[in-house]
Amino acid sequence: MIRILLATSTPDLEERVRRAAEADAAVELVGVARSGKDAVRMTGKLLPDIVAVELRDDDTAETVREIMITAPTPVVMVAYQDGSQLGAMSARALDSGALAVIPAPAGSGTSLENAAREKFLSTIKAMAQVKVVRQWRKKTRGDYEVKEAPQPAAQIAIVGIAASTGGPSAIRSILKDLSANFPAPILIVQHMSNGFIEGVAASLDATIALKVKVGANGERLRPGTVYLAPDGHQLGVSGKSRLRVVDDDAIQGFKPSGSYLFGSIARAFKDESLAVILTGMGDDGTEGLRALHVAGGKVIAQDEESSVVFGMPKSAISAGLVDFVLPLGDIAGKIAALASRTRDP
Repeated sequence: MIRILLATSTPDLEERVRRAAEADAAVELVGVARSGKDAVRMTGKLLPDIVAVELRDDDTAETVREIMITAPTPVVMVAYQDGSQLGAMSARALDSGALAVIPAPAGSGTSLENAAREKFLSTIKAMAQVKVVRQWRKKTRGDYEVKEAPQPAAQIAIVGIAASTGGPSAIRSILKDLSANFPAPILIVQHMSNGFIEGVAASLDATIALKVKVGANGERLRPGTVYLAPDGHQLGVSGKSRLRVVDDDAIQGFKPSGSYLFGSIARAFKDESLAVILTGMGDDGTEGLRALHVAGGKVIAQDEESSVVFGMPKSAISAGLVDFVLPLGDIAGKIAALASRTRDP
């Protein structure tokens, strides 16, 4: 699912984009910003896959620049009206970090209009996959650049873990080294055959200091508690206080899905999120880590040497979404350090 945030104050353009999104099950319009300021704020709040900004005035480039500074996300400019001034505006917007300028979708009806709508959607889908780079605000004083002081990292308030092949033993290795007073809840997606997760939870609960259980929808999140995703359900959070366990669609064939979990905690906890991607086949988790990375959260990946199968960590590392690549034996210590108020650099 490609989640679009549209920035426009033009009702007809909003209606065209809404109709286009409703015609494609792989696309969702998650919000409409009425101003550049709203577009920046809503990008950080909603964490869309792409922002479509109407190209209409000189403020457009500034909107793009602020998005790339505060919440780096693919941005495309949508040209709704013709005009000689649009060329200069588009150049400034592209210089500010926009990926492309595309024509607005036509209204549905004729074959030509439907083709234009399909072209708009295919471009949106392609641009949403582009990995963008954060820009940094610069201030100058005379001929000298003044750099803003770095902000201290947020304390981690939630931990999400995803694993597949080799995961149960890796998870046990990590959890046994965390104390009973660990200050955050831990949510885990472990790919395994149906009927076994209850036994895994019971075994862990009996042998480690933390409380371990299979999660239930609406359950209150508690520090020092580990919640495992139940068979055939997606695991996430509802706000910052409740567990979300739902029968939502599989993501890239996975249910439960690491990507679902990471995306959910990113939207609720933003830079207070920590994701851990462990041994396993395939690439589950990578798409969810994109949202978490944009939100400012931290990501730990298990290294190749200690992984039974390096597929899932390798995919996340290759996508440039990982902050720390660690051997299994070092992961618990890093989690504890990031979640404490006196953590290491």
